[in-house]
Amino acid sequence: MQVAIDASVLVALLNPRDLWHARAQSLLDALLDAHTTPVYFDCVIAEAVSAVARRLHEKGRVDEVRILLDRLRSRVPRESLTWILPDVPRLYAQVLELMGSSSGELNFNDALIALACRERVIPAVASFDPDFDQIGWLNRLAMSEDVSVGS
Repeated sequence: MQVAIDASVLVALLNPRDLWHARAQSLLDALLDAHTTPVYFDCVIAEAVSAVARRLHEKGRVDEVRILLDRLRSRVPRESLTWILPDVPRLYAQVLELMGSSSGELNFNDALIALACRERVIPAVASFDPDFDQIGWLNRLAMSEDVSVGS
C-alpha cells in the first residue's frame, strides 16, 4: 500500500528540533514496518522545505539551512518524487471546488494532494492536519497506532 506524506509530517521529519519530530519518526517507522510505500509529492517537498528553511532563517540558524537541504536530499532523493504540479492545469477547477466544499478549511496544496491520491489510488495520507479528515476517499494516519488500523 502507498501512503502520501503530508508537509506537516515531512517538516517534523526534517527538523530534529521540531515539536512533532518524535511522533513523525514513529509514524514513518510504523509505515515502513507495515511495508507501506511512502509517496512524496513535489508540492509537499516545496511546502515543507520552504517552511523549515524560513523557520531556521527567522531563528537566526541560517547555518543549518544547508544541513536541512542535505537531510532532504538524503531522505527524499529526486528520483523518488511523484510529480503532481504538472497536473495543476488539468485539476485546477476540481482543486478550487474541493477547497470551496470545505469552506476554505482545505488549502490549495491539501486539495491537490487529496485529488492526486484519488487519481493514483493512494488510500491514505500521513498527516497531522485534521483538514484531511473530511475527505471521504482518504484515510488520515496521524500516529503510529493508526497504521495497523489504516493499513
